Amino acid sequence: MGPGIIASLVQYQYLVVYRVGMKQHLAPQSPSSCQSCFSFSMSLARVIYLLTGYWYFWAILLLSLFGILVAYTSLLLILGVLLIWEGYEPYLFLCHKILVILAVLVCTFFLTILCVFWNDRWLTLGLSLKVFAPHMHLTMITLMVFLSWPVAYYLIHLEQEVAQVVIGLPFFIILLFLFVVPWGFYSPCVENENKLGPKPSLFGHRGAPMLAPENTMMAFEKAVEHGAFGLETDVVLSIDEVPFLMHDNNLRRTTNIRDVRPNESYSSSSSFYWDFLSTLNAGEWFVNSWRKPFYNMKPLSEADKEKAKNQRIPKLSDYLEIARKTNNYVIFDINGPPPKHPLRNTYIRRVVDVILDSKIEHRLVYWLPGFDRRYVRWKAPNFRHVGRLQSINVLKRENISIINVDYKWMFYNRLNDYKAANFIINLYIINEPWLFSLAWCSRINSVTTDNIELLRQINYPYYSMTPKYYVFLWVLLDCVSAVFIIAIFYFHWWKEDLREQVFERTSSYTGKVGGLPHCYPLL
Repeated sequence: MGPGIIASLVQYQYLVVYRVGMKQHLAPQSPSSCQSCFSFSMSLARVIYLLTGYWYFWAILLLSLFGILVAYTSLLLILGVLLIWEGYEPYLFLCHKILVILAVLVCTFFLTILCVFWNDRWLTLGLSLKVFAPHMHLTMITLMVFLSWPVAYYLIHLEQEVAQVVIGLPFFIILLFLFVVPWGFYSPCVENENKLGPKPSLFGHRGAPMLAPENTMMAFEKAVEHGAFGLETDVVLSIDEVPFLMHDNNLRRTTNIRDVRPNESYSSSSSFYWDFLSTLNAGEWFVNSWRKPFYNMKPLSEADKEKAKNQRIPKLSDYLEIARKTNNYVIFDINGPPPKHPLRNTYIRRVVDVILDSKIEHRLVYWLPGFDRRYVRWKAPNFRHVGRLQSINVLKRENISIINVDYKWMFYNRLNDYKAANFIINLYIINEPWLFSLAWCSRINSVTTDNIELLRQINYPYYSMTPKYYVFLWVLLDCVSAVFIIAIFYFHWWKEDLREQVFERTSSYTGKVGGLPHCYPLL
């Protein structure tokens, strides 16, 4: 081998990268590595938004820069390995050494952050495999066909048996694994249509927060317009014992308190009187492009902008009234008051009294708080009590048949036990169509979502296929890929054999005419 082989391999790598890149560009979007990086960058931006109330997209630019550094460092690593393989000693310039050290430090830093602060995000990656594993399997087999070209080339041309084993053995082990791997994995999205459960019902998380300011009457009206099965919210009690809707511990993010009382903007939401709370604006922040809660929100119409600007903080009774009129279910958390609050120990009873006064049907109330549940059962025996992910025996002992679970628990098989025990399962918070499709294929009863407008339009799970169709594609692609790979190896063997025959004939002819004057070998 010589430097020409290195040039050929580098040229081939560029060709493969180009083909794969074009293929990914034309294919449907899925949570690939690039999309995962983008999701992570938006997660960083959302953390900053929750802390400051404003969107800063520097995380995207920063991660893009680091991605370029990693790609450039990987190219240096590949070229260095090839140079060492050829017997040359690689020399790095000072700038290259700095870039390599910087890339290593950056990758180490972000991996540490992922492992410490975003540990549960790895479960989302595992969930994506449950959806996309069949499609990734078929794609990987196709990729192995392309990869067989350089592997066959080097296996035919290499003279050292050790090098042939090092290159060929991993290739054929991976190929064999891909040929038989469907026998060993299970995907909920590979299922017959007659066994597919009903479409999960949709709870509007704080209403429809992608269409209107969260926890406002406009948000709940939008959720009802888009076919919500139920409405989810958060309840806080004012200092004068009025339950109102607010998620955060303070009023900075979703009201204009920084303009009205800037010195009290960090005070607890429960420390204000309702007369003051009712005067705050709860919608102007939503119209501000730097403070919108979701980066992928659709533009609002002028009428919706004007309506959003005039939203106020609603009381719990207002929320119950719209649910009563539209026959929607309600589910909510209650933020316990601070220690010196007058309802510190009796806030549950105050909320129950407001619910009973609203005349809403008791069957529409999904009661989630676990505190003082015995009193709630006595006062309102027809409320439907919702539990967390406790043991099945504990839930049955407390007469709870509904559980509210983080969607990442779909990664484990533990939810199958609850489904077998006839528990109703609600997952939160699901906004992506592929996650909603996974919940549908997993026979989940309902989900809580911010993106109710999009999820209600899904009439069939994405990326799902029947077992017969998948087996057909699997066998067909295995056979076709095997034929192509055998043909590629045969082509390289035939080409090398032909070259050796030409070389032998040329050498033989050169030997015969070597002693004659003015005769030269024909090349």
